Order: sequence, then C-alpha cells, then structure tokens
Amino acid sequence: MKNWIIFVALRLVVKKRSAPPPVLSIIGIAVGVLALTVIISVMNGFQLGFIESILEISSYYVRLESLPPIDESGILMEKIKSLPNIKAAVPFREVQALIRGESSQYAALIRGLQPDACLEDPGMAEKLLFEEGFFNLEDNDSILLGAELALRLRVELGDTVQLISVSGTNAIGSIEETVESLFTVRGIFRSGFYEYDLGWGFINFDRAGELEGESYKLGIKLNDRWQDKKMAAVISELLDKGRPPGPTIRTWRDFNRAFYGALRTEKLFMFVLVGLIFIVVGLNIYQAQRRIVLERREEIGLLRAVGAEDRAVRLVFVWDGLVIGLAGAGSGTVLGLLVSFNISAVFSLLEKIVNGILALFQKGGGFAVFSPAVFYIKELKARVIPQEILLIFFFGLFSALGAAWFASGRVSRINPIEVLRYE
Repeated sequence: MKNWIIFVALRLVVKKRSAPPPVLSIIGIAVGVLALTVIISVMNGFQLGFIESILEISSYYVRLESLPPIDESGILMEKIKSLPNIKAAVPFREVQALIRGESSQYAALIRGLQPDACLEDPGMAEKLLFEEGFFNLEDNDSILLGAELALRLRVELGDTVQLISVSGTNAIGSIEETVESLFTVRGIFRSGFYEYDLGWGFINFDRAGELEGESYKLGIKLNDRWQDKKMAAVISELLDKGRPPGPTIRTWRDFNRAFYGALRTEKLFMFVLVGLIFIVVGLNIYQAQRRIVLERREEIGLLRAVGAEDRAVRLVFVWDGLVIGLAGAGSGTVLGLLVSFNISAVFSLLEKIVNGILALFQKGGGFAVFSPAVFYIKELKARVIPQEILLIFFFGLFSALGAAWFASGRVSRINPIEVLRYE
C-alpha cells in the first residue's frame, strides 16, 4: 500500500469541508452499534434465562421415558452415566395432580426426585432459588412448591397440603382410582420461569412411585447440549443390545419447539429492525463522500495527472470510510459492552432520574422500567455472546466501508484534462 494514500485519506478526515463532518458519521455508527449491542445483550439475558430454566429443570438435554422399575434398569443407568460428555443423569417420576390448600386448589405437575438430586444435578440446584426452606425430600411426606403456586394456595413453610392424583382410567374413560395424600411444605422456590413457579412441585421419588407406578424417566444433561442427537444415537445402541425394551428417547429439541422458534424469530427481527440504523448511517456517509468527491475534483484531477490510478484514488476515500467505521464501531462496541455489563446500575440510575423529575410535579414517584406488577423479573441480566458482538462491530464497519466504496465510483468519471483546463 502506498503511503500517500493513507496520508491523503487522513487529511480528508481532519480537514474542514462543506459536507457533514465525519464526526457525525462516527457518532451515527457508534449509536447504532451501542444500541444493537445493548438490546441484543439484554434480549440474550431474557431468552437464555428462560431456555436454561427449561433445560435445567424441565426437559433436560436427553430424556429416556417409560423405563422399567429402577432395580431392573439400574445397569443401564450406570452405563449411561459412564458415557463421555454426560454431566448428570437424574431419575424422576411425574404426577399430574390437584393440590388443595386451606382455602383454594390448583392443578400442578408434581415431579418425584431422589433426595440427592441437587447433588447429582448442580445445574438444577443453581436454578432453584429457595425463598423459604431448602431442597429437602428426605421424608416421604415432604413437598416443595413454586412461589407463585404457594401464593395461589395461600400456604407457607410447614403448612399441610392435600395432593389428589388419578392413577388411571377404565375402558370407557371414567376414573378408576383417585389417590389423596397429605404433604408438608418443606420449601418454596423460584426458578425465574413463571410457568414453573405457578404449576410445579417436587416430592420424594419413592412416594411418587406409590402414586404413579414404578416406571420412571431418566433426565440426562450433557456438557455440550448441541451433541444431543449424537448422544441419543449412542443411547439407542445401548438399548438395542439386549437392554430393557420399551424406553423412548427424546431430546430438548422435541420440547417447547414453538417457544424456541418464537424466541429465535423475535431475536432475528429485532436484529434486523435495529440494524436499519446502519443503513441510514451508510446512506449519510455515501452522500457525504459524494460531496467530498465533487469538492475535491481539482485535487483528484491533479493526482490523476501525475500518474495516480483510479483504483489508488478510490482507495483514498475507502480509507476515509475505514477510519470513520473503525472509530464509530470501536467506540460503540466499547460503550455497548460497558452498558451491558452494568445494565442493572444503568436502569437504576434512569429510574432515579425519572422519579426525581416526576417528584417536581407530583408527590411520590413510582416509575420502574420493569415494574414487578407487569413483568415477572427479579433481576435484569445481560448476556454477551462474543460472536454476536463481532458481527455487530463488522456491521458498523462495513456500512461505512461500503458507502465510501460506492461513493468513490465517481472518481473514474473525472477527466483530469477538463478539470485542469480551468485552473
């Protein structure tokens, strides 16, 4: 690269001109990168929080269903636990039941777990945050309830609830047997996912067997959840080698497919909508660079007259766009990461400012960006994914580069003889 190209490009950036100054283009790109970085990071925080709650608590990464009694399939379970990439393998049972408190009742999904389930599955233990009590399923009459479910039933720690389950139906669809059991609330938890906090409970694994039957399910978690199909194929081979017949294998992709698809579509459209900022900024840079080309016709003609090629002169303006793009995208990325990593403090400051302004005109102030009355959010978190940040950075950079390249196309149409004739 010839040194004069970079020198002339830098002179174009800092020199006064009638076209909009490059600082406006830099600010435009920086604002776009900042906005997209913060929005995508906050959206990742919401979406990954929901997805992880589903994977860690409900669906697991791979599930084996309809396994025979644990004594008969214990060898299979040990074989699965010894496979590579297995992080946890937890047996469980599920009971659809009606829970009755002192003054109300509510339908819920009751999962039977072994007392050491949290030790076997640290991911679930991390997601279940207990407001009262702790994970205690040592006693057969213990039950753990979601916070919203406990609130709906109007029960607290130590209260007794009645669990009503149906063991089966006869040939004409009428109820064969209804089982009523009493349980003592030993813990009240929050998972961060409203549906679980409202409609889930946990009881002892053996007690669930008395209610639902001896068959059970095995929830498997992997070190890499994207290897679920490969692991399902490996487990399928184990089942085919004389192991207990009948179990079905399902992966996390089979559960909440519509929910995952909605989250992906939402993120994509948000990316596109906010990314329109770069198109607007790119058009502004394009118009500014075109004006610069017209303003510098004499200098361009002189460069062409002394032997500079069209490509070299165009690179002057491309370098101009590169400087603008790097400055805007770089500063926007730094500011975006700074805001994302301190998003809770930023929103707290915003709430204080707005409430302070409101206090000048009315008594009290109750403004909240994410009001608990509307949003089911305890804590606002942002998740930064490096690949997405790099993609946003290059969006900002290439919007400036592309605009500069297309605008410099007029250079080839400038005839140096005609320009210098009038000088």
